[in-house]
Amino acid sequence: MPTILNIAAYHFAEISSPKETAEQLNTKGLQHQVKGTILVSHEGLNCFLAGEEEQVRTMLKALQALKGFESLIVKESWSETIPFKRFKVKVKNEIIRMDHPTICPTKGRAASVSPEVLKRWLDQGHDDEGKPVVMLDTRNDFEVDHGRFTNAIDWRITKFTEFPSAVKAHTKELEGKTVVSYCTGGIRCEKAAIFMNELGLRNVLQLDGGILNYFDKTDGSHWEGSCFVFDERVGLLPSLEPESTQTKIATAF
Repeated sequence: MPTILNIAAYHFAEISSPKETAEQLNTKGLQHQVKGTILVSHEGLNCFLAGEEEQVRTMLKALQALKGFESLIVKESWSETIPFKRFKVKVKNEIIRMDHPTICPTKGRAASVSPEVLKRWLDQGHDDEGKPVVMLDTRNDFEVDHGRFTNAIDWRITKFTEFPSAVKAHTKELEGKTVVSYCTGGIRCEKAAIFMNELGLRNVLQLDGGILNYFDKTDGSHWEGSCFVFDERVGLLPSLEPESTQTKIATAF
């Protein structure tokens, strides 16, 4: 059974001194011998960490001890090896770059839909008001090529900073529908949903916790392929197992 715990988490909360916070977290990470990356900015934290379970959970407590991050929620998965080579903490202007300073989740989140409710909507072919549900992928094109929701909209963006221009060019086709923006862990679709609301689009929701939370809370119905992750596992299946591990198991029989 895999013994390496992987966690992915982000949280929007004001950080008055990102550099000081980054130094503090770097010390903690080295002390607890975890691997992965933590991004720190004035708007919050974004992290992907892995290691022995006790070390990772102790590091998680250090993250949740920061003011404003007490409610930090993580997505967990397991692997046989640590998918990161080193540990690093970086200070950034944004924890996910969009280049639109007015999009500020610390001032209020966009409305969201839970994985369980989304699955029910996709099963029945419409939301609870009878409106058609449109899945909007906010990830980069190469991520989408690994896997996506069935019939999801994909504008083939190569970086998230291209999303605002893409949605402006396609606003008309989204009107009158319930639009659910989604991404790996929730961070990009959260900013995307806020941006679409500012454009005047109604019935825009973010998938709470992103694809990884959908995998965790449902059976993965309506998903095709794997979910690309930015580490050595490359892709996760709806079972949250690395795609390569599942392939090895299949070829062993």
